[in-house]
Amino acid sequence: MNPTAITRRVRQLTLAVSLIAIGNATWAAPEAQFQSAFKHFLQASAGDSAAIEQAADAFSGLLKSEPANPVLLAYAGAATAMKATTTMLPWKKMGYAEDGLSQLDKALSMLNPAHDAPVQNGTPGVLEVKYVAANTFLAVPGFMHRADRGNKLLGEVLGSPLLATAPLGFRGTVWLKAANEATKAKNPTEAKRYLDLIVQQQAPQAAQAEALLKGLST
Repeated sequence: MNPTAITRRVRQLTLAVSLIAIGNATWAAPEAQFQSAFKHFLQASAGDSAAIEQAADAFSGLLKSEPANPVLLAYAGAATAMKATTTMLPWKKMGYAEDGLSQLDKALSMLNPAHDAPVQNGTPGVLEVKYVAANTFLAVPGFMHRADRGNKLLGEVLGSPLLATAPLGFRGTVWLKAANEATKAKNPTEAKRYLDLIVQQQAPQAAQAEALLKGLST
């Protein structure tokens, strides 16, 4: 390859990298707004029913500004699915659940190699979307036939080399979910492996893991 061609190729590669970087920046919602919505989502996940509507509204609002952000769509879908727990009307329950699952399916379909980079929370976008989807799929009733896919997605997150690059808090969340699923499947050895990992790495979930380990040994 002659020098002119090499120079042209380098410029093309530089431009491509620059465009990817710009693209990544446009995916991300402003950190303060994301963290506010994420706080409501965590509260909703912990059983605060009042926070469910707030989380769904917050992520839906962020999504209007960043429609190409699969992480926002995944959280919006998960929060929408949780709204099924806020009504006694069967048709509303099904409507919320189906709408939320549809959003999660769409978020998963949006993933591409560029989402291996962090999108929100300093976490690779592909892992966050897959984990949020897995967590929701494993939580919905069995007649919705999402458990197999939920387990598959959780396995993909656990087996991804990108998990080592994610923040420790996210890794701890994934390991804790894996331990709980292993316990449900009556596989205490597998559960202990993930709980030990949380404690050894001193993840934020370490105290919870230690308590669960005591339960496994009794």
